[in-house]
Amino acid sequence: MPNQNRRERERAARHELIVRTARELAETEGWDAVTTRRLSQRIEYSQPVLYSHFAGKDAIVGAVALQGFTELADALAAARVGAGTTDEAVPAVIRAYLAFAETNPALYDAMFTLSTDLPFAQDTTPAPMQAGFAQLHDVFAPLAGERDTGVFTEVWWATMHGLVTLARGGRLPAGAQEQRVAMLVEQLTAR
Repeated sequence: MPNQNRRERERAARHELIVRTARELAETEGWDAVTTRRLSQRIEYSQPVLYSHFAGKDAIVGAVALQGFTELADALAAARVGAGTTDEAVPAVIRAYLAFAETNPALYDAMFTLSTDLPFAQDTTPAPMQAGFAQLHDVFAPLAGERDTGVFTEVWWATMHGLVTLARGGRLPAGAQEQRVAMLVEQLTAR
């Protein structure tokens, strides 16, 4: 039994090393640089060892994305709790979401842009993804009125994602970001 526990710990450590290395490589050189060959060289394990942990790059991206959803949920929770009232939480959460995307572009891409097998909005959606959505839902649901709170949250999440995507693509002027946030807040809290 002690050998099995040691092997399980070593396997978990290798798994984490692969994910951490993929994320670091993506953050410094972009996701195109993340290949199984590059990862195996960096972690000093053979490609078959990598494939014993992950079916391929999409699965590695998915593992990185799950870390990102955990971090996003934490950032949104901190913003929501730190704000106090619902009216204060709305701009705080929007700003936290936009800041997370800006600060973690490679991670955000893993979460929302790159191909993974992660199921969104299903019974099988992993807990970290559900936690991130729950943080948004907790802020937006009280503003939904008679509308479906889940769909209402999805619409405002999609709006924030659109701002992120357009800003990152250079399609929105950077200097107007605070105006956009103010308009979103105004629309969300209009009663």
